[in-house]
Amino acid sequence: MRIGAHVDSADPLAEAAARGADAVQFFLSDPQGWKAPTARADAAALTTSDVAIYIHAPYVLNVATTNNRIRIPSRKLMVSHARAAAAVGAAGLIVHGGHVNKGDDLAVGFDNWRKTFAYAADNGGLDTPILIENTAGGDNACARRLDALARLWDAIGDHEVGFCLDTCHAHAGGEELLGLVDRVKAITGRIDLVHANNSKDPFDSGRDRHDNLAAGVIDPEVLAAVIAAAGAPAIVETPGGVDGQATDIAYLRGKLGG
Repeated sequence: MRIGAHVDSADPLAEAAARGADAVQFFLSDPQGWKAPTARADAAALTTSDVAIYIHAPYVLNVATTNNRIRIPSRKLMVSHARAAAAVGAAGLIVHGGHVNKGDDLAVGFDNWRKTFAYAADNGGLDTPILIENTAGGDNACARRLDALARLWDAIGDHEVGFCLDTCHAHAGGEELLGLVDRVKAITGRIDLVHANNSKDPFDSGRDRHDNLAAGVIDPEVLAAVIAAAGAPAIVETPGGVDGQATDIAYLRGKLGG
């Protein structure tokens, strides 16, 4: 099992080596901005590396929203990031499930996801698999609760789309971790990546604050069991820089092997 970390984008391979990671995740542009990614000087090194590469889309991206000023540029941004992710050999582009505005019909958000894949197909396709990530908060979210995730998959499951399970988000979003993998796979048929994070906040708090695996409110043994059951590569998005993440990676290796 590949185990790695979310790292700074300046030199991801050096960051991986520093942590003893065999997978890395990073941003290709400002996570809070709308600029399309540019070509990277280290693209060849990333593509040929033994380290598995994952790219996280900017946080501002929300293809589900009914707000045209956000939804339309979000579609374009997702396509541009998918193509740029392919240029660095990424195994997937992680995109948050998004949400609609208060008072809007959540069904519109699911249909907007469907339209996003149609838009991508009409504009040359997606060169990197899209991995939709569950989110922690919001009553209007498309991928916080599993009942919403099921409706989302009804809308887009026929497309080439995968799933990224974030353990902190699931806990904070109100989904019990025990048995979660089976419940998710019953909906999506797959888990392609795990964001292995503990939580600083209580169950169903709706708060997205990650903690190191042995430091948060979730039993680390439960986290390890969920990650083992998922059978997918794991990325820690935990605090503490090199030392904190290296400790988390070593913990998972000790529990899971790989």
